Amino acid sequence: MNETKARDELTRLSRSLFDRGYSVGSAGNISMRVDDGYLITPTNSCLGFLDPARISKLNFQGRHISGDKPSKEIFLHTAFYDTRPSAGAVVHLHSTFGTAMSCMCGLNAEDCIRPLTPYVVMRVGKVALVPYFRPGDERGGTLVRDLSGRFAAVLLANHGPVVSGKDLVSTVYAAEELEETAKLLVTLGDRPVNYLSDSDVAELHRVFG
Repeated sequence: MNETKARDELTRLSRSLFDRGYSVGSAGNISMRVDDGYLITPTNSCLGFLDPARISKLNFQGRHISGDKPSKEIFLHTAFYDTRPSAGAVVHLHSTFGTAMSCMCGLNAEDCIRPLTPYVVMRVGKVALVPYFRPGDERGGTLVRDLSGRFAAVLLANHGPVVSGKDLVSTVYAAEELEETAKLLVTLGDRPVNYLSDSDVAELHRVFG
C-alpha cells in the first residue's frame, strides 16, 4: 500500500470508529507503519474528521518529519513498534467499557480481560494492565517497553485500551473485539460466568495461531 492509500485508509477507519462511538471529541489516537516511517493522528484531532494530508508522519526513530504535530501519546505507539517488530498498526481508544474496566480494582495485571469468548482469545490474546500515568508522559512508553513485547494489547489504568496488530484493519478489529468483550464483562457484573478453560484457550491457539 502506498502512502496516499495508507492515509486514506487511516482516515476511513478512524471515522468508522468515531461514528460508532468508540471515541468522542478528540479522544484516541491511531498509527500505522509505512515504508519509511509511521503515520499517526495529530494531537487534539478528532478521529471523525481527519484530513489525510495533515496526518503526522514520523521516521523510524520517532522524529516528526511532516504533517501536523503528532499525538502526545506517541511514546506508547513507538514502544509497541520497538518491542513487537511484527506490529504494523497501533490503536488507542477511550472506548466506554474498556475504559470502565481500566478503572476497576482487583484486575489481574497479567490477564485483565478474561477469556469470555473465543474471539477475544483469537483476535486480542491476553491483555496486560499498565499502571496509571499522566497522558503524554513518556513514562507510558517505558511501562509498555517493560512488558518486552509479550502482549499485543494493554489497558492503561484509568485511561483506556491500546491494541497493536499486524496491519491497520486487523488492529481495528481487535480493538473493537476488546471493547465488546469489556462490555460483556461489565454487563455480566457479579453474575457467575463460564469462562473458557485453559484447554479451550490452548486449542484456539493451536488451531488459529
